[in-house]
Amino acid sequence: MGLAQPVKRHTVDEYYRLERVAQFKSDYYAGEIFDMSGGTIAHSRICKNLTRRIDEQLDGKSCEVFESNLRLKIKATGLRTYPDASVYCGPIERDEEDTDGETYTNPTAIFEILSKTTEAYDRGFKASNYRQIATLRAYVFIAQSEPHAEIYERQPDNSWVLREVRGLESTLAVPPIAVELRLAELYARVDFTAAQ
Repeated sequence: MGLAQPVKRHTVDEYYRLERVAQFKSDYYAGEIFDMSGGTIAHSRICKNLTRRIDEQLDGKSCEVFESNLRLKIKATGLRTYPDASVYCGPIERDEEDTDGETYTNPTAIFEILSKTTEAYDRGFKASNYRQIATLRAYVFIAQSEPHAEIYERQPDNSWVLREVRGLESTLAVPPIAVELRLAELYARVDFTAAQ
């Protein structure tokens, strides 16, 4: 029986330096770098549909939607990650530790598209970190395998309330950013038999 190998620890500066030249995105937490797996065609279609629909509704407002290439730092915990989509309202704050200014800290809403390989991480560790973002008003989970979405909204007392919608005829309201998302549009061209 072999001994467990020690985990290589990286500084934040090392992580940012590695991310600049990496072919694939990685999350960072407490000195560890975690490679993120590639997505499916269903994931890509949902993400494209999602950002397009949000962008259309935010046109002319002070909020802006970004897709998964925008890195987020959770100030309270130090996690660096790439949400599938995020919405920032008002001035965008940069992570002072990122000398290239490519990491931001103050989203108003975050969207994650769930898959078999990421669901436990998205619902567990990531969601726990997201709830510690002072500016965050909502985070949304979107299923790949069926038309189903869940929204967690921050309440005035800092608790979170869950609402969910199911079925292609449903619409998900995201009040903190004044957006409504029709599931039929989010899932356009998604083959649920292939997304299993």
